[in-house]
Amino acid sequence: MSEILVKVTRGDRVESVHGGHIAVVDGSGRLVYHLGDPELWVCLRSIAKPIQALPVLLTGAAAAFDFGPEELAIMCGSLSGQDFHVALVQKVLDRLGLSVDHLKCGIHPPSHRPTAQALAQAGLKPTPMHNNCAGKHVAMLALCVHHGWPVDNYPDPQHPVQQLVLDTIAQVTGVPREQITVAIDGCGVPVFYVPLRQMAWAYARLAQAAVTKNSSDPLTAGLATLMQASLTHPRLVAGDGRLCTDIMQALPGKVFAKTGAEGGYAMALLDSGLGVGIKISDGQPRGLNPTAIEVLNQLSVLTPTAAAALANYHHPSIKNHLKNVVGEVKPAFNLTK
Repeated sequence: MSEILVKVTRGDRVESVHGGHIAVVDGSGRLVYHLGDPELWVCLRSIAKPIQALPVLLTGAAAAFDFGPEELAIMCGSLSGQDFHVALVQKVLDRLGLSVDHLKCGIHPPSHRPTAQALAQAGLKPTPMHNNCAGKHVAMLALCVHHGWPVDNYPDPQHPVQQLVLDTIAQVTGVPREQITVAIDGCGVPVFYVPLRQMAWAYARLAQAAVTKNSSDPLTAGLATLMQASLTHPRLVAGDGRLCTDIMQALPGKVFAKTGAEGGYAMALLDSGLGVGIKISDGQPRGLNPTAIEVLNQLSVLTPTAAAALANYHHPSIKNHLKNVVGEVKPAFNLTK
């Protein structure tokens, strides 16, 4: 059963609630705090992106194509389709000797509204480079080119690049590959179901790797490189006005935050080495944003300055069409051990 995580008030009464599940795990996989069912199987969606990008480092593709921190960060991100995102995706494609036609992620308008409006006003249409999964897809294409694998059918679950990604997901989450349920993501490539606790553990491993110096373990060193790239370039992990970017900018070098879809969220907390996994049962961001900030608050990560910067996510107001405040969306949970 899910726990009530967020209450939505109108006037003096609660009008609706959002339920969900939270798991907070340390680097050994030990469950430190939880609410709801930490063993609930959840679909990683875009939470998997840093793990999906890891083979680019481990196979030597990053070195072969001279990918720097910006290219690595964008491979971990869910992009808003802003101009700097598109330019960087194009830069990677150019380095691979490929074109936008090789991207099999589909087309949707940029999620960054001003960019979408500017495109429309210029009479231009979005391309696959505006897709929020374009960075993940160029990472997969880089692996294909590096290994000499075919690029035309790289989204196929049986393609070598997807089998490599599945092996990596199993390795980092600690879930045997034969137990992972594979589905298809919104961008057409495989995506993975694992227990919430294991998702949180994967992010605890990201947190611990980020503060490990000069590790001789290739997995730890690869995770550390991805974390350093993403923490240095938070706008490439999401975009302007996005929760992930805003958390990382408000708490620089302290938190790696990554959204999924359908109410999934994960965070790597560098100072404590903890990983956080969140699943909002109804899949709605209205319940997710306050929950994510309140978890940071209860784990004593949220500084006063960060709390002020993130207040609109933490306690958003409900306004009517006259712009009058008529209610509030507020966290309603306490983490338990």
